Amino acid sequence: MMVSMRSLPEGYRALVIGASGSIGQAFVQALRADPRCSDVQAIRRGEPTEWDLADQASLEALALQVQGPLHLVVDASGALTIDGHGPEKRLQELDANRLLRSVQVNAVGPALLLRHLNPLLARGERVIWAKLSARVGSIEDNHKGGWYGYRAAKAALNQLLQTAAIEISRQRPLAVVAALQPGTVRSSLSAPFVGSDALAPETSVQGLLQALDAAPATGRAVFLDHRGQPIAW
Repeated sequence: MMVSMRSLPEGYRALVIGASGSIGQAFVQALRADPRCSDVQAIRRGEPTEWDLADQASLEALALQVQGPLHLVVDASGALTIDGHGPEKRLQELDANRLLRSVQVNAVGPALLLRHLNPLLARGERVIWAKLSARVGSIEDNHKGGWYGYRAAKAALNQLLQTAAIEISRQRPLAVVAALQPGTVRSSLSAPFVGSDALAPETSVQGLLQALDAAPATGRAVFLDHRGQPIAW
């Protein structure tokens, strides 16, 4: 099923960061299939320049390679397994460097991408900044515990997005900033942790695009799953 972003201007321009991942690839394919979208820039590891979420200078250089104005930015960057280590399940597994690395990759890096790409967002038109987050980043929805670093990083990311949404709305009142929960998706990131009932990336992306298309511009960020349902912060 093709999803057309009817809330965005005809001929809207899109950018997908992390386009080499399963979900990022699915976003690129879906947006390129939308006849209302005139251009999709896909940023992959090492393209169009070398960049690293832990290197602010490289993110600033990356932003210089992107052509604006942009109406839709999808940031699908981030990692669950970092430096060969997966999520911690117990307090005894906590390590300072691993915790800091998770926050760097999953919260600080994406926030710096927003900082350097924000000037390229179109003015006077509806624009959407969408960042893949995770339900485990919800403090209120935490019922099982575990996954300390990943939960903390995604909670920090959500706070950064909420704060940025307030500031962005002052100059772009039609802007939507969204934290997205894609569901349990078959991907290289989630492969060690999911079962056979995981969603196809294309199914998740179709739902996420529909949710973004319907999201109102309120001056606050939204936290939505792939079915368009709100998630408690």
